[in-house]
Amino acid sequence: MLSSYKYINSNPNADWVIFVHGAGGSSSIWYKQLRHFKQYFNVLLMDLRGHGSSQFKIKDSLVDKYTFDIVSQDIIDVLDAHQIPKAHFVGISLGTILIRNIAEEHPERVKSMILGGAILKMNLRSRFLMKLGNITKSIVPYILLYKLFAFIIMPRKNHKKSRLLFVNEAKKLCQKEFIRWFRLTADINPLLKLFRQKQINIPSFYIMGEQDHLFLPTVKKITTAHQSAHLSIIKNCGHVVNVEQAAIFNQKVKEFIDNVSSKNQISTYTVVKKNIA
Repeated sequence: MLSSYKYINSNPNADWVIFVHGAGGSSSIWYKQLRHFKQYFNVLLMDLRGHGSSQFKIKDSLVDKYTFDIVSQDIIDVLDAHQIPKAHFVGISLGTILIRNIAEEHPERVKSMILGGAILKMNLRSRFLMKLGNITKSIVPYILLYKLFAFIIMPRKNHKKSRLLFVNEAKKLCQKEFIRWFRLTADINPLLKLFRQKQINIPSFYIMGEQDHLFLPTVKKITTAHQSAHLSIIKNCGHVVNVEQAAIFNQKVKEFIDNVSSKNQISTYTVVKKNIA
């Protein structure tokens, strides 16, 4: 099972919030969220397979091919182990794809989705990068590829801290593990097409940086078309919104979760009143 870190709030009625990092990261990228969110919620962090402490725990991580279903099931297994029936999920970058996949396969486990730096479509530039990576992944040291991708996704001076954080985390991966995760890109386009076309009846909050030039345009279109989706764009911010503008990110995410929770309470109360009548 994945390495995970649980923080229980003193309020017995507190909701659970699950944080899911992206490829090449680890649970440590949520350090600016942990102190804030554990004041109000039960919090669960985890390291995806091959990342952080999980690289020493997942015995079947030597399989040649990962799939989004396999990696998503890892997360569900952690929830089951901690007896968490339902939660709010917060993700960044590739973590948003895993959360959306969980919502597709296990909608009963998801109270809401908060999708930071969400990936909904690979444009021409990103598809070219994926092809280049697939051609060279067995020859070029993975960290060079990762640095290139990080710079293209986060090119500005104010993105430097995010770039360095993710590159330093990625250095903890081995070349074989990087290749396993990179092979996931072969399955990404059909999955993202499904997510774009199919609305899901779960409250969804996309929180994006205005400088997230690769992924923001598609998110704008989708949030206009999907009724349960909401979008907040943070100024002077790139792809990794939870690091670059942590205070704004924390505030907006908490407000969204509180709003979802209050609506759920009103909905439950209405059902009870109707049953009594």
